[in-house]
Amino acid sequence: MYFTTVVLSVCTILVLFFCFLRNNKFRNDSKTTDPPGLPFLGNALELTSTRAVLTTFLKYTKTYGDFFKVRVGPFRRLFLTSNHQILEHVLGGTKFLRKSDLYDFLKPWLRDGLITASDGEIWKTHRRLLTPTFHFEILQQFIEVFEKCGDILVENFQNRIGHSFDIYPHITFCTLDIIYESIMGVKLHVQKESNTEYVRSVHDMTRIVIERIVSPVQTHDFLYPFTRNYRIQKRALEHLHRQSSEVIKTRVKELEDMNNNGSSSKATKSKKVFLDLLLEARIDGRKLTQEQIREEVDTFLFAGHETTASAISFTLFCLANHPDVQEKVLEEQRSIFPDESEIKVSYADLQNMKYLELVIKESMRLYPPVPLISRHIPTDTKFGDKLLPEGDTVMLFIFGIHREEKYFEDPEKFCPERFESRDGKLPYGYIPFSAGPRNCIGQKFAMLELKSAISKIVRNFELQPAFPVHELQLVAESTLKSANGVKVKMQPRKF
Repeated sequence: MYFTTVVLSVCTILVLFFCFLRNNKFRNDSKTTDPPGLPFLGNALELTSTRAVLTTFLKYTKTYGDFFKVRVGPFRRLFLTSNHQILEHVLGGTKFLRKSDLYDFLKPWLRDGLITASDGEIWKTHRRLLTPTFHFEILQQFIEVFEKCGDILVENFQNRIGHSFDIYPHITFCTLDIIYESIMGVKLHVQKESNTEYVRSVHDMTRIVIERIVSPVQTHDFLYPFTRNYRIQKRALEHLHRQSSEVIKTRVKELEDMNNNGSSSKATKSKKVFLDLLLEARIDGRKLTQEQIREEVDTFLFAGHETTASAISFTLFCLANHPDVQEKVLEEQRSIFPDESEIKVSYADLQNMKYLELVIKESMRLYPPVPLISRHIPTDTKFGDKLLPEGDTVMLFIFGIHREEKYFEDPEKFCPERFESRDGKLPYGYIPFSAGPRNCIGQKFAMLELKSAISKIVRNFELQPAFPVHELQLVAESTLKSANGVKVKMQPRKF
């Protein structure tokens, strides 16, 4: 007992001494005015939940400016920025291609998929491999899937007419159906069977990742297994990996059956989806391993439905609470589809929804699907008297820069028309899909999906504010969500 006490005391002293050396070494390195923190804990006590992360970072930005550092425990230091110059430098070139070690918390789930791959060469290889999936000729063939899944969503909403309800779960099931059938080539009918276990597992993982980032205990791999989140993660990963393996197995069998039945015609071959490319792909002459295929399937199942569900939900919420904007969207729909009995949405129709695109952009400004991203700092990098020190993490506060008065007049106001006159001089002031070489590979796919779903809902329903009044409780998980749901009210519309 005495020996154990001595060992623990010595270890504690060494940890505290190391913390002192580290903090003292970098005390005045970056010329930042920082939020005060406690010894050892830093700012951790203000970052106790995913909701607190967003509100605290926004408060810090308003108080300490667009560049400051936050400490979480003795070892983790984050440089948080919503400075356009820094964002452009970090995202615009190839120097900062490596994701920060914060993405390691996603790796038990996504491994070295496109989002989490920290090695630049692995990322470049996978990006080149997957880019053909999102060629516009292939995107056009997905519109049929968008429309079909959207029709089921409308049917489900018909059962909620006249009541205030949370639209987010319904939209999540719809975007899952879309990503399964369009990108994976597998029909799972999630909207009809309500695969709540998969959705719950995704929600658990996206919450846990952020909580680990801001927890002095959970950030350490040694201590994390003793926490409740570790047990939740273990259960979630078992389901998520089982689900992606089933998707791969199902698609492989479908392709084998097609070949055996002689149906691998030219038309079939022209409709190769994302998963087909993975199954056929070769790197240095070798086929991808089952693990490599699964990590990309996991990545795209997650990223392909969570971000679009967030964007659709918040856009509908904005329309419900701004009837004048909703009326303009409706007028545009009526001009594109003058004959309501003959509506067959095409790629050209979606491209012509110019005002709806402004609405979506403005919604993603106020409610960016991914509110925070981060990069590893490879070398000391100076911006005037500001310094990003080598080896640290720079966290790019997308939610913050989108609400900066320097870049957007009256930033809290929902005003789609502001995007009619953006002159492009500050492209890194608006980055809902990130920017630069590591931007979102599926952003064109996402925009088409958003237009398809939102236009269909507006044509079928009048969106109204929830009653009683619904105040969003925004939380920064891996994607932006509302802790109390995204509630609106719907009435049938005569289009």
